[in-house]
Amino acid sequence: MKRPFDFLASLIALICLAPVISLVAWKIRKNLGSPVLFRQTRPGLNGKPFEMVKFRSMKDAVDANGNSLPDDERMTPFGDKLRSSSLDELPGLWNVLKGDMSLVGPRPLLVQYLPLYNKEQARRHDVRPGITGWAQINGRNAISWEDKFALDVWYVDNRTFLLDMKILFLTVKKVFIKEGISAEGEATMPAFKGNFNEK
Repeated sequence: MKRPFDFLASLIALICLAPVISLVAWKIRKNLGSPVLFRQTRPGLNGKPFEMVKFRSMKDAVDANGNSLPDDERMTPFGDKLRSSSLDELPGLWNVLKGDMSLVGPRPLLVQYLPLYNKEQARRHDVRPGITGWAQINGRNAISWEDKFALDVWYVDNRTFLLDMKILFLTVKKVFIKEGISAEGEATMPAFKGNFNEK
């Protein structure tokens, strides 16, 4: 049921939310300029790369050498509100429609993290990544990488359609109460450095 549900739910959501998506795109263009969308290659099912799309929430600020500034220096009050409302995730429905992602699953992280996972953590790629997931309703960015990966693997081992419905329902609740948006002292989440001493 998972893939047919993802396809139908994302299609209906894209149609129904088209006015909201258009309004958010206009606000981003006004506040942050172009491009409106943030595109980045992320690992999907079995680690296969795909292009993930989100609404851009940070400035394209760089240092003298052309390197991007830290997240906290590129984040704006507008971008912070966009992230806290999770409206920046709306374009991800297109990834769900295409089959790159699911509505529910471990969040797709950076490609450069792939060689840093231990065998247990790498099992998070045994399913399609999701717009939301078990880790997102149990702490989001406010928990450690180790706890986040443990929750991701738990989901892989225990996933059911009913669990997905529970996660989607609780995600809506989390969005309204704005919990776990950022790690303490960070604009988003500190980079994952790896756990080579673990199994």
